[in-house]
Amino acid sequence: MRALGTGLVVLGLALPLGGCGQDRFEAYCERVEEHQVALTEAVAQGGPDALLDVLPRLQELSEAAPRDVADEWQQVVGRLEALERALEDAGVDPADYDRAAPPEDLADDERAAIDGAARELVRPTTLGALQAVETQVRDVCGTPLYQ
Repeated sequence: MRALGTGLVVLGLALPLGGCGQDRFEAYCERVEEHQVALTEAVAQGGPDALLDVLPRLQELSEAAPRDVADEWQQVVGRLEALERALEDAGVDPADYDRAAPPEDLADDERAAIDGAARELVRPTTLGALQAVETQVRDVCGTPLYQ
């Protein structure tokens, strides 16, 4: 999980966004600005659960995303949702989970599900989707998603 947190911070939730000039992107950019502080704090906090803490905000941004980047947003959010689901199904608190020393009562299949979801989150497909979102939101809104 530490590698996941590190990978996501390196990925950078670097989804810079900013001040929209086109009407069709206005709601999207407004949502970005609404969530900017919380996302900035999550990135600064780091850790394996930082992005899971702001998942509802990322879901809102995904829902508001323009069509040209909706698939990329869904890739990123979908991978976070899968990790959250695997942790919840296993009854594991993401803040306390240590892959090197998992809870003694964690079943092998639960551990495999958590590990698999974490790996999917940092695969090139997801990282590429995150980079595409970063580029698109910077171009469309002109303000960073986090500072």
